[in-house]
Amino acid sequence: MFLAQAGARPRTWEASPSEHRKWVKVFKACDEDNKGYLSREDFKVAVVMLFGYKPSKIEADSVMSSINPNTSGILLGDFLNIVRKKKEAQLYQNEIRHIFTAFDAHYRGFLTLEDFKKAFRRVAPKLRERTVLEVFREVDRDSDGHVSFRDFEYAMTHGQSEA
Repeated sequence: MFLAQAGARPRTWEASPSEHRKWVKVFKACDEDNKGYLSREDFKVAVVMLFGYKPSKIEADSVMSSINPNTSGILLGDFLNIVRKKKEAQLYQNEIRHIFTAFDAHYRGFLTLEDFKKAFRRVAPKLRERTVLEVFREVDRDSDGHVSFRDFEYAMTHGQSEA
């Protein structure tokens, strides 16, 4: 999909030394019994401390099923990798929101065809108007003439795998 190719790109992100120390500190704080690993409940507390939300059962199940079955829980190295990936996803989400806001010049919370045309004239002035119309129609999943943030986000993330 054209929009996903032109927009935000997921990329590997490295934590700063201070952020890394914070993650290790949270791991140690949640490993109250000094077991050397985090249980499912310990992991949930760590996510709340670092990201401000309690992970769903599905998210916790996914994380717990991804760890080595020979361990009793999430080891520090695995925890740091999980947190890094969550941080990357959070930054990517913020980047998508920033791009959407730049397109939404009138702060309406949705994009019209005119918003698309103006944005594409700035970033790809030689792009044919017909192509912009095709992209708009593809992104406007419910064909209501408006591209919501949800439509835009879907195009930016799922379009990556279709490209």
